[in-house]
Amino acid sequence: MKRIISVSLAILAVFTIQSCKLSNSMEAPVAAKKLKELTIHGHTRIDNYYWLRERENPEVIAYLEAENAYRESVMKGTEQFQKDLFNEIVGRIKQDDESVPYKENGYYYYSRYEEGKEYPIFCRKKESLESAEEILANVNEMAEGYSYYQVAGLSVSPDNRYMAIGIDTVSRRKYTIYIKDLETGKLLGDEIKLTTGGASWASDNKTLFYTQKDDETLRSKAIYRHVMGTPSSEDVLVHDETDETFSTYVYKSKSKEYMIIGSASTLTTEYRFLPADDPTGEFKIIQPRTRGLEYNISHYGDHFYIITNLDATNFRLMKTPVTKTGKEHWTEVIAHREDVFLEGIEIFKDYLVVEERKEGLSHLRVISWESGNEHYIDMGEEVYSAWISVNPEFDSKVLRYGYTSLTTPVSTIDYHLDDKEKTLLKQEEVVGGKFDPANYEAKRLYADADDGKKIPMSIVYRKGTELNGENPTLLYGYGSYGSTIDPGFRSYRLSLLDRGFVYVIAHIRGSQVYGRPWYEDGKLLKKINTFTDFNDCAEHLIKENYTSSEHLYAMGGSAGGLLMGAVINLQPELYHGVIAGVPFVDVVTTMLDEDIPLTTSEYDEWGNPNEKEYYDYMLSYSPYDQVESKSYPNMLVTSGLHDSQVQYWEPAKWVAKLREMKTDDNALLMYCNMETGHGGASGRFEPYKETAMEYTFLFSLEGITQ
Repeated sequence: MKRIISVSLAILAVFTIQSCKLSNSMEAPVAAKKLKELTIHGHTRIDNYYWLRERENPEVIAYLEAENAYRESVMKGTEQFQKDLFNEIVGRIKQDDESVPYKENGYYYYSRYEEGKEYPIFCRKKESLESAEEILANVNEMAEGYSYYQVAGLSVSPDNRYMAIGIDTVSRRKYTIYIKDLETGKLLGDEIKLTTGGASWASDNKTLFYTQKDDETLRSKAIYRHVMGTPSSEDVLVHDETDETFSTYVYKSKSKEYMIIGSASTLTTEYRFLPADDPTGEFKIIQPRTRGLEYNISHYGDHFYIITNLDATNFRLMKTPVTKTGKEHWTEVIAHREDVFLEGIEIFKDYLVVEERKEGLSHLRVISWESGNEHYIDMGEEVYSAWISVNPEFDSKVLRYGYTSLTTPVSTIDYHLDDKEKTLLKQEEVVGGKFDPANYEAKRLYADADDGKKIPMSIVYRKGTELNGENPTLLYGYGSYGSTIDPGFRSYRLSLLDRGFVYVIAHIRGSQVYGRPWYEDGKLLKKINTFTDFNDCAEHLIKENYTSSEHLYAMGGSAGGLLMGAVINLQPELYHGVIAGVPFVDVVTTMLDEDIPLTTSEYDEWGNPNEKEYYDYMLSYSPYDQVESKSYPNMLVTSGLHDSQVQYWEPAKWVAKLREMKTDDNALLMYCNMETGHGGASGRFEPYKETAMEYTFLFSLEGITQ
């Protein structure tokens, strides 16, 4: 077998900062090749690393540990730099921080952090912020003795006495729900396993509805009813989502009048409702599922308000009486607009607030129910992100929303709907006294795609940076599921900007930055547009002298990791380095395996390769299948052994095949966190150790040592 040393002496000298002897460097791990033939549609693929899927195989664990040891060896000498970066990043975070309280059902709820602690403390105060604090959950105490700990779905009963809470200690997103008596502080005997973590209370203060997952595929497959104090084995199945392309969920309407069950696939949704004071009743369907019909619902008064794509590519707002919910009864409130994407609404007694996206930016539109008068909230910056925040009460004339930009820390704002006044409640504090937004410049650029589309980019860099084509530049992208990566502030990013990096977000097709058509143009049999858009952005940055291929880096995670794999297969010469986080790179094999989490629910995103047309197309861009004998950029690939969304073996197989096939001497490193899953380490600070490692990788390639 050809044994490839993936780091040249020159690169290794940069990584080790000449602080260790090269003779002490390990050779790159080489995974054993074990022939596996995969045949479908008369076509056979050879997968020599298929065996790495055997999670319980000691040989697999040994290989992953060898990759970790190799990465440590190559990056030997940067340990202190990584520690310094971690301390620098954490040093900008306010240690004793607290969220902005919101009022619901007579209590003010908030969370806070204590100095040096990894996890939040969830609290409330009765009626007034001057009242005594009641601690609902101190996650620091709960997490003692666990290497991973995550809570989710905190939900308080209508009488304010009981709280349901979901806990995951493995990082597979399999939560166990417990119930706490908030008067006594004691956990009750209820224990509901294999859930999404969330639970919704009926009006009787003893009945909960929750979502159960499939143990293997992790699909949210069924809704159950649980009565407090009874064994979970006696819980009643109220909705079984038998269509494996759908997932299901349950919640309580803002009005508190209805329990709502939603079912969703990529292209289709369906909702059921039940009066919250009749928990043993039968759920009624609002509109039966019809392939391609998407809608979601909000309840107010005698009507359901429905955002839908019914005859409306970019969605429109309808309403229907609670007594007549089929689409034949829907009447229009806000018409469809080709240039405006309707993303969401918030209903108040006197106002309707609409979340829209136009020309790539989010807008908040305020409409008076009585007069019909409307206006948009002025955001004041060229490149920003705004969203509706927590607004649990109808009878309020204050909208709480969030705001950030590439130079403005995340802010929580109360907007007074009557007089249009804003009250800044909190802005994320960047401690240390060194941050001044005036020192940074943010703007929007546009790259030209081959088909004439303009691809927007959000860009930020430190003022005074000379744009001479030699600037290290990090280009970030995602481009799937209609998820739009809006421009927002991250204090850890300052560690890049203050060392001369330019940071760019590529708003490529597959997102919804320009509405639903932008998404439709980057999925299924048009997926290639996502990848070529990203490379077009890279070429534009080089052409306009922001950087050069010797100083351009690319980064993406999950489906964005697929993006990384695809763009370097297409044009590896554009990039000096790539960071691929938990990358979804073994597309064909994964989408052919219905036992793997997420597969069946994503046929409408990627296609079903059991159909030859989609198999052939998917195969044409699948990063793992398209690895070739050629040069690739320097690469750092990350993963988590317990990843529930992109199984660890995808990046592991990809790295093994790249190491076998590539012809260059560039760095190829893999980090597999043996204790975590898709989201990495839990806690407030611990995840930044991985950030520091990733940044050190980039800085080392640039010769930046401090």
